Formats: sequence, structure tokens, C-alpha cells
Amino acid sequence: MAHDHDGAASGETAETAVEKHASSASPGVAVERADRIPNPGFPPERLRVTDVDPAKERAAERTVSGLFLLSVVGSVLAVVAYFAFPIVEGDPSTIRLNNLFLGLGITLGLLGIGIGAVHWSKALMHGHELVEERHPTRGSDDTRAKAIEIFQAGNAESGFTRRSLVRNTLIGALVATPIPAIAIFRDLAPAEDPIALLKHTMWEEGVRLTRDPSGTPIKASEVTIGSAFHVIPDGLVDLESHKLEEKAKAAVLLMRLPVERLNEREDRKDWSYDGIVAYSKICTHVGCPVALYEQQTHHLLCPCHQSEFDVANHAEVIFGPAARPLPQLPITVDEEGYLVAKSDFTEPVGPSFWERAL
Repeated sequence: MAHDHDGAASGETAETAVEKHASSASPGVAVERADRIPNPGFPPERLRVTDVDPAKERAAERTVSGLFLLSVVGSVLAVVAYFAFPIVEGDPSTIRLNNLFLGLGITLGLLGIGIGAVHWSKALMHGHELVEERHPTRGSDDTRAKAIEIFQAGNAESGFTRRSLVRNTLIGALVATPIPAIAIFRDLAPAEDPIALLKHTMWEEGVRLTRDPSGTPIKASEVTIGSAFHVIPDGLVDLESHKLEEKAKAAVLLMRLPVERLNEREDRKDWSYDGIVAYSKICTHVGCPVALYEQQTHHLLCPCHQSEFDVANHAEVIFGPAARPLPQLPITVDEEGYLVAKSDFTEPVGPSFWERAL
């Protein structure tokens, strides 16, 4: 019993001590640990050679400006090389020379800016360490005024407004850098009107449909139900120039469906022959080759962006981003039973973006 009494007494004493501590302490005040590690602060600033030697500072400034000027020279050389080493069709060496000197010029242009900016920050901008305390999204007026003060101090320390040589060469390098891209992208579009170019292909009345790439003519009897032929116009393989351009416009997919499955408009009933239909192989979305044919559903699929066309219904778009059906090539057979075109496409082939100009 004595043991139990002593234990109870000890417990009561401890409880009383806790209550006294709670009553004497202020609410919400945490107990500070005596063994907390003190903030060591920042190490002493290590001065650079440009901080103590004005001659070294001026040399570093000239180096940075020289790198920016090198960037300007590289950008200009890229444009000069683009025109000085033109690509000649059928001559692979001209492609290598054009890519080599164009790439060297662009490399100098980008590296000059990059290395110059890094050297500027390492050698000339102030190198002391800073700590930015977190604050709410919208600070007080005093905080915002302090931010402006810090920005102005950073401007002064970087020397952007004071070092006119560095500033002006940097601006010149930034202005010159996009020039090669402008020169290159300008030539991505044809010099002639693209609408007129896309409206006409090698197909015309009497031109035979031939296999791609051999150029072998195709007889109607060779096209079985469910089969698909990759087709080019007769004479394409013999072209000496612009072969790829003409193929990109004239490539065709040839398929045969059961006649009862074809849903043809009255004005296009004579565009097919005994269930054989021919459609442009160039997707009307962005010009990818529509090369996947599903013979059970008679659907064509573009593998680039998943546009799907229904061959049984004039290649109408049934899924995907394509904006219009694939253009149909009117076909028939000649006296020897070979498939031939009745005319060119009646609408432009390829992507639909060109129609915005109409």
C-alpha cells in the first residue's frame, strides 16, 4: 500500500508541475531548443581577378564583346554559305557542302552568344551570393519598392547599361541570329504559286497506271477484291528532274471493292471501273502518305495523325483531323485492258492549308 501511495503522490506532484508550467507559459509559444545549430552565414566573398585589376576587367569586357561579334559574323556567314553553296539536284556533294558551311555558320552564331553570356556572368557580373526570402504573391508596397531597388542594383552590378560595348554587341548578335532561319524557311515554300502547282499533276487522259516503283503497267484483271496497289503515272520513272516533286503530287492508291459496296454519286459513276477505284495517296491533313488499307472495312488510314477515310463512300473522312476527302482519280481501261486515267484530278491534292488563300 505504501508503494501505491508513494506512486500516486509522485504522479500528483508531476501533474501539478505540468499544470503550473502550462499556466505560467504564454499560449502558442514553442519551447526553443538550446542545442539549435546556428546559421553559419555566407563564406567571405572571393574576389576575382577582374574585381581587383581594372586592366583584366577591360580585357574580359573585350573578350565578351568579341564573342558577341563572332556570333554576328557566324550568322552572316550562314546566310552567305546558304546562297554561295546552292544544292544542285542530282549532285550529293553540293548537299554536303551546303550543310557543312551552313551548319558552321549557325554554330558560330549560337556558340558566340552562349559562351559570351556565360563569360560575362562569370567575369564581369558581381559574384556575391544572395538569399531571397519567400513572400506572398503580392508583396507590400515596401516589398515591391525593395524589388525595384534590387533590380536596379542588379542592373548596376551587371553593367548592362554602363558597358555599352558589351550591350551593343549582344544586341547585334541577338538581331543577327534569326537571319539564317529566315533565309532557310523562306525557301521552304515554292517560288511559284503553290495552288496552281497542286492543281495539276502528271495524270492526264490516257496515261497508264503503273506500279510503284517499277513502273509496270497494271491490267484491270490483276486487281483482285481486297487488294491495294501503290500507283504512279506512266513515265514518272523516266523523269530526269523533279521526280520526287511529281511523285509527291501524283501518287495514287488503287483498290477493288465489290460493286455493290460502292456508294457512288451520279456524277462519278463512270470514275471507277468494275469496282476498281483510285484515290490520291497524299493525306489532306498535312500531306503524309495514306498507305494502310483495311480490306474488310475498306478504310484507308493515315499513320501520321490517324485520319481515316471510307473508300466505299468517295474516301470521306470518318475519323481524325483531315478536313476533306481524298481526291479521286477518274480511271478506265484501254484497248489492251490496262488501267488508264480519264483525266487529271479535278481538285488539288495534298493538305488543305492552301485553300485558305482562296
